[in-house]
Amino acid sequence: MVERSKQTVRDLRRGNRSVLLRHLYFEGRLSRHELGRDTGLSGGTISNVVGELIADGLVEEAGSVDSDGGRPRVLLQVAADRGYLVGVDVGETQVRVALFDLALTELAASDHPLSDHGHDVDHVVQLILEGLAEVLDGTGTDRDRVLGVGIGVPGIVEQGDPAADPEDPGGVGAVVHGQTIDWDAVPLGRLLRAGTDLPLHIDNGAKTLGQAEMWFGAGRGAGNAVVALFGSGVGACVIANGTPYRGATSSAGEWGHTKVHVGGRLCRCGSRGCLEAYVGAEALVERWGRAGEASSSSEKAGLAALLAAAEADDPDADALLCETAEYLGASIADLINLFNPERIVIGGWAGLLLGPRLLPAIRDSARAYALRFPCEQTSIELGRLGPDAVTVGAATLPLARFLDSGGDVPEPGRREARALR
Repeated sequence: MVERSKQTVRDLRRGNRSVLLRHLYFEGRLSRHELGRDTGLSGGTISNVVGELIADGLVEEAGSVDSDGGRPRVLLQVAADRGYLVGVDVGETQVRVALFDLALTELAASDHPLSDHGHDVDHVVQLILEGLAEVLDGTGTDRDRVLGVGIGVPGIVEQGDPAADPEDPGGVGAVVHGQTIDWDAVPLGRLLRAGTDLPLHIDNGAKTLGQAEMWFGAGRGAGNAVVALFGSGVGACVIANGTPYRGATSSAGEWGHTKVHVGGRLCRCGSRGCLEAYVGAEALVERWGRAGEASSSSEKAGLAALLAAAEADDPDADALLCETAEYLGASIADLINLFNPERIVIGGWAGLLLGPRLLPAIRDSARAYALRFPCEQTSIELGRLGPDAVTVGAATLPLARFLDSGGDVPEPGRREARALR
């Protein structure tokens, strides 16, 4: 009975710390009075918890504002330099590793092309570990202050068992099923653990993009949304009532492998007629190559050439882009009819490259194929976080755990939690 009481007190303390940390993090500089007003916590609780967070170096004073007839109110903010986050994007053509402070300001980055090795598992693991060493050692970052490494990967991520390792859920035990890159039950977490003792957080790249756009970008403020990743491949993150919808085995959101043409083009997944086989950057460059343009260059260069040709009124380029917009709009209509989102966000490097030209036609196509009533309630927008949003989103994985835990982080390589000092 005594132990149960101690556990309850500890949980209450952690919960209060989490509430205040999250509110300060997302709402910016606030006074103690505003924190109490916004969170509903008592003045005594605010005073005690804020005192703890300041003593731990997690919260700092950030100036003051005049109050109505009283003393100026001291403003508080999360201390951006009290911890670091690493985001990793295992993309289709490269592995990008970036180091951020708590404000998600990028401090260093390392880009490693996959080259001829493709997505060979050992090669990808090597590139991730090399990137980690470059961004941490190159900046002289104290690894004890790194809250964790978030990794966004193509494919389905089977998360680890939180009960077996509550301080590292989805990390060491994470297994990746990447059908388009020939990864079959790859134990990525375990393979990485052999080279680093930093806390690991692994998830699907579209889901990390979705979290980034929902927290800081075009999805902010929406409770029900779909964030689409449009790059070499196509994926999506479905947000239901503010929470990513994962499905029974975390494979929800494989939008790129829904069918748009029965018996159509062969997709990288081995099936035919997938959306990705028509609108993914790899497929578009290949199809444009068939239209007479050289496709041996990079996908980005290929899409740039396609856009330039369309701007120059090339009828083949214009027809291909019009067809792409119709496929995307029709598939977005499916999302509208299935999930009734209030907002759909198109992100990913290819989505942001083609979006300015295609967005009006995509909206028109969605209206033509979706049910009128839900479509009228849905906005379709471009992402706001740029082509590296998957890397930012990956960094939010350890950040989310940090905020949820009230500022407690695991010791490197151990399950026990400690307060960041």
